[in-house]
Amino acid sequence: MHATCFTKLVEEATWLSPIVVVLKKNEKFKICVDFRKFNIVIKTYPYMLSFTNHVINIVVGHEVYTF
Repeated sequence: MHATCFTKLVEEATWLSPIVVVLKKNEKFKICVDFRKFNIVIKTYPYMLSFTNHVINIVVGHEVYTF
């Protein structure tokens, strides 16, 4: 199985999320990402998917679920 990767060179992107590495009190590192600019430009679908409602209606009342 081969993975396909699509890339495109971007000269300037104002929506990229800055990444900051912070040293915690226990001397371990924590990676912090500010997604606010990204969230402004992302398109979201405000309605619940009908497939989700269909699945929930099927599994209601069952004790065991397998996938």
